Amino acid sequence: MKPVRLKLSTVDQALPTGASRFWGNPDLPRGFDYPMYKDFEGDDVPYVFVCQLDLSELAQMDAEGVLPHKGLLSFFAKIDHYTGNYFDTDSIGSAISDTDDVRVFYFEDTRDMEQVVLIDDDDIPMAFHEMKIECTMEESMEDHFVMAEPTYREWETWDHPYEDWQILLQIDSCEGSDFALNFMDCGVLDFLIDPADLAARRFDRVRAIVLST
Repeated sequence: MKPVRLKLSTVDQALPTGASRFWGNPDLPRGFDYPMYKDFEGDDVPYVFVCQLDLSELAQMDAEGVLPHKGLLSFFAKIDHYTGNYFDTDSIGSAISDTDDVRVFYFEDTRDMEQVVLIDDDDIPMAFHEMKIECTMEESMEDHFVMAEPTYREWETWDHPYEDWQILLQIDSCEGSDFALNFMDCGVLDFLIDPADLAARRFDRVRAIVLST
């Protein structure tokens, strides 16, 4: 499967349930808990919802069947530091992360999903404004990709034992009306997966790394 670029754009109306989106609020199966982790003080902290992908939109670009051709693939990560919360100490860094630094969920059945909205202590929604994702093979200024090539990696392979792992999703540094996402010095966030896990649809074993040239 060749790398597929994800083109982001603002929206005037709310995206429908199950649609591909960047930021905003995730669509989760009814009764499914929003993913949380424990910080160094033992408090529950929500993972940052990065994006969700309607895999049917990628199917025509995936003749090899590398990804499922239906369902929703949703990405969460510890990246608060890169959104401006500089006091956060749990964010993914320049070494390949543990599996609990990200959460990637594959939902094959999307018929009974609902949007989950996180609010702060003042009852204000915590998410950045959602953006539409268009899957394309066209050129763009930003390097958001599914099944990306390791163009930001400055060495030949990933560190042992991840040498042959692939980039499932790459998110580039970018800005919007209410956010500035900067991975170190205008770098990228790469979600990495073992090819065997990808074939087995074991998205629970994904790891991540931040690269900056």
